[in-house]
Amino acid sequence: MTQRINPVTATHKANLDSKQSATRWRILIVLLTALFMSLVGVSIVNVALPSMQNALHASQSDIQWVLSGYALTFGVVLVSAGRAGDLMGRGGLFLIGTAIFTVSSVAAGLAPDATWLNVARFVQGLGSGLLSPQGIGMIQQYFRGAERGRAFGYLGTVVGFSVAIGPVLGGLLIELGGASIGWRLTFLVNVPIGLMTIVLGLRWFPRPLFAYVGNPEEPRSNRNSSILRSLDPVGAGLLGLAVLAVLFPFMEFRSSPLTWLLVPAGLVLAYMWVKWERRYARLGGSPMVDLNIFSISSFTNGTLIMTLYFLGMTSVWVLVALYVQLGTGKTAFEAGLFGVPAALLSAYAAAWAGKRVMRYGRRIVIGGLLLALLGLALSILVALFHEKGAISIWWLLLTLSFIGLAQGSIISPNQALTLADVPLDYAGSSGAIMQTGQRIGTSIGIAVITAATFASLDASSSWATAVMVGFGIIFFVVFLTLIVAIKDMHERNKPVV
Repeated sequence: MTQRINPVTATHKANLDSKQSATRWRILIVLLTALFMSLVGVSIVNVALPSMQNALHASQSDIQWVLSGYALTFGVVLVSAGRAGDLMGRGGLFLIGTAIFTVSSVAAGLAPDATWLNVARFVQGLGSGLLSPQGIGMIQQYFRGAERGRAFGYLGTVVGFSVAIGPVLGGLLIELGGASIGWRLTFLVNVPIGLMTIVLGLRWFPRPLFAYVGNPEEPRSNRNSSILRSLDPVGAGLLGLAVLAVLFPFMEFRSSPLTWLLVPAGLVLAYMWVKWERRYARLGGSPMVDLNIFSISSFTNGTLIMTLYFLGMTSVWVLVALYVQLGTGKTAFEAGLFGVPAALLSAYAAAWAGKRVMRYGRRIVIGGLLLALLGLALSILVALFHEKGAISIWWLLLTLSFIGLAQGSIISPNQALTLADVPLDYAGSSGAIMQTGQRIGTSIGIAVITAATFASLDASSSWATAVMVGFGIIFFVVFLTLIVAIKDMHERNKPVV
């Protein structure tokens, strides 16, 4: 007998699905608004550094820590913040992180001296470290299948657009505000965006913003201690110290050589963290990271891909800025123009790849890595032929565009593929592990590749030769990344026995 469908029930289900879909996309709007703010907050500061140094009479070390302090606190709190969101509710922590970022932007914009500015930047990194893993975790939580790929694609579009608009907006604000006020506006511009994010989040995020994860019948008096145990404070402390010890020498590599002793100390702390997490799980505790997620090959390979990619490719834009200004005599504004086509193409490629990543899988990432290798090889040729006087340096606009297409085809699709098989209970902390890999790769890559570039410059007295050496190292790292991506694709395609 054919089952009759109740038209009232079917209509109710359709209305419910429509309402849930609208809620998901509203949540994504809030997430992307805050992430846009934090990303523009990074790229906009780079063009304002000279104005800050002059206005505050800051030393070179002070200015270095405007960038490094933010990156350090961001990297240290990522995994702990991600786990806290998994346990206590991601929406509430996301809004707290946004509020901290917004308030610290006000403090940075009103800074009377370099010390105040650097403290504000430390706090700003803390806010960004709180909100960022919640954003990744909430995309995992509210989106499935092809919609998740689209959501990550929109995230990639925001990344590309924010990278493009940040330096341009910073230059415009400095031009409008002048040398003494303009750099302050680069921080204060975050305030209206942050306030709008908080208002929309309070209005659109599902309730409750904080949710207790555990036994609902447990007495309320015991819940605080249960949450504390689940947050794994010992594990959080060990991992935070390990990340701090590994990152710090690469941020202060121009100071005492003794700081490099922190690297082996950080590796020891990381080993202690792994041992503690396993012991904590055996004793029945809830570790901050379920180490079994590393048995998921797609997660392990994807995290390694992201770490290697950022270790290499982040330095491209540092080398281009140095080469174009110091090597060819272009202005800072002209140097900023070299990255605009690449950033806009990155935004387009991310949206395109996000709609297709679940269909084509790792092949999209592999295609992006091949584009990156092509862009690097062609950029080396531009530097070579420009030195010989055969072509204009503006040909870099074309070759760097391949790198922009690569970025959009790699970062967001890799996030979607890496987290696809991760249990939802660990969505925040596992996403934060991947971001921590990005942060460590970025810090180590910039330190090592720029050091090799300057060593080559000292030996050859040629910026073209130096930048070719730097790009050559990046080419090698991206090639290693390609090997890992091909390995992951083969492992995904193996038949299950």
